[in-house]
Amino acid sequence: MSFLSYIFGPSLYMEYRGAERKVYEAGAVEKFGEQILSTLSVMWSVGYYTSPLIVTFLYRRGYFVADSMPTLAKITTSVGLIVIMSLVMRGMGRKQSRVYSNMMKALAEARANKTSGELRRFDIEFSSWPVDFDVKSLTGDTKKPVVTASRREPLRFATLPCEVIAYLAINTFGLPMIYPGSVKLLQKFMRPMLISGRAKLVEDDNGIRYKIKTIDSNEIDTLFIDNRIDNVGNGKTLIICSEGNAGFYEVGIMGTPVALKYSVLGWNHPGFAGSSGTPYPHQDKNAIDSVVQFAINHLGFSVEDIIFYGWSIGGFSALYAASIYPDAKGVVLDATFDDILYLAVPRMPSQVAGIVKTAVRNYCNLNNAELAQQFNGPISFIRRTEDEIIAEDNRIETNRGNFLVLSVLKNRYPKIFGAQQLTRIQGLLSKPLEPYSIPASEEKLSMSRLITFASDEGKSFPMLIGADYSEEVRNNMAVFLLRKHLRDYNSTHCTQLPGEFFTMPWDIPTEQGFVFT
Repeated sequence: MSFLSYIFGPSLYMEYRGAERKVYEAGAVEKFGEQILSTLSVMWSVGYYTSPLIVTFLYRRGYFVADSMPTLAKITTSVGLIVIMSLVMRGMGRKQSRVYSNMMKALAEARANKTSGELRRFDIEFSSWPVDFDVKSLTGDTKKPVVTASRREPLRFATLPCEVIAYLAINTFGLPMIYPGSVKLLQKFMRPMLISGRAKLVEDDNGIRYKIKTIDSNEIDTLFIDNRIDNVGNGKTLIICSEGNAGFYEVGIMGTPVALKYSVLGWNHPGFAGSSGTPYPHQDKNAIDSVVQFAINHLGFSVEDIIFYGWSIGGFSALYAASIYPDAKGVVLDATFDDILYLAVPRMPSQVAGIVKTAVRNYCNLNNAELAQQFNGPISFIRRTEDEIIAEDNRIETNRGNFLVLSVLKNRYPKIFGAQQLTRIQGLLSKPLEPYSIPASEEKLSMSRLITFASDEGKSFPMLIGADYSEEVRNNMAVFLLRKHLRDYNSTHCTQLPGEFFTMPWDIPTEQGFVFT
């Protein structure tokens, strides 16, 4: 194996030894070279994000004139020599390491045989991991993504300056603000936690890491935990977890369904940790579509056994997947919102509201309310009563999850949710939900009405039940439906969801399956 392959080989983080794990300890030579390269990498990242300030400073100091070129050349040459020496030291140290050499042999074998068997003994820099599943290799009648409803406004000459500024904003600081987890500096800071969290999932829960290649050639980092033992219990159901805007599957929402012994598939958004790309909506859509294809075609799950679980901004990914896989078992949404525009505008100066709207609608249109209307299957919502992210000043009545729930209920049951019922439900949502406010007998009647109507007319949405009901009956039905779809969790936005709050989305039962108690 050539010396260059050691110089430019992947970083090695962990070695798994049966039931044990051992953190890779680099030798003194490798460690010194790696520290220099790591420091330069951080300086480069900081310089990239502060480049406008740096360029302005150098220009004012006169470094962009001919007389200053020799000085800049000397600095550049010195940095280049330091980089070369550090790379050589890293390569020498790695070549002397037995563990690293074993990893390189396993990596070469994996690339040659296109299998990750022996390589799974090591946790390495994921960019070097071979692809385990390529969605472009699928043939025949496979499920392909569709275009999500867009609210992109037509280009007008009068708005061209605003369009240009919006484009520049979203492609510089805008997207990292929406998805801070894609910022490399944050990932570098969190790397030890991600490595530790991943190791725990591999060792304690028998997790298997896979690399999935999307239709647009991004490589998505995933981890699968299989609990299909004897084909009984929760393990028959696969929970596909979509993380928040600074979440990673290694330390994210997987823990809740894993503890409940579901089969679980976690993945990182494009540009997050081991996933390549950038979390633009079209790349995120292709990523979740590829993850579902992997679950169906490689892991062997049927669509009817898949639950899409999304937390915060991951609700967009979960709802998009549900919109193109309508036969899914259901969707669970935790602490998510109806439309990112209504979160973005209040957090920016009012003078740039027009630019913010253009940037969001044209380049990052995360409109969950629109997507939710395209899915007719079971769906449930979890609202954080102390949410400080999707509510203004922690006021529960401003929680954007309220608007998403109302949008879904009004779309699904338009004859139930009239003006009076919407006003009543808004009042209930303005504070933490209390125990049922309708008698048990009325609750049974509400369920019976739904079952009878669904039996006669079908369960497709919008369901036109309630046109001939009195206002009082519609009020009771509205409260009943709200409580069947929404649960409150007395917590802030980022707290791990307890297992008792993760339940299967409610669905109207069949007449045979409904039992009065």
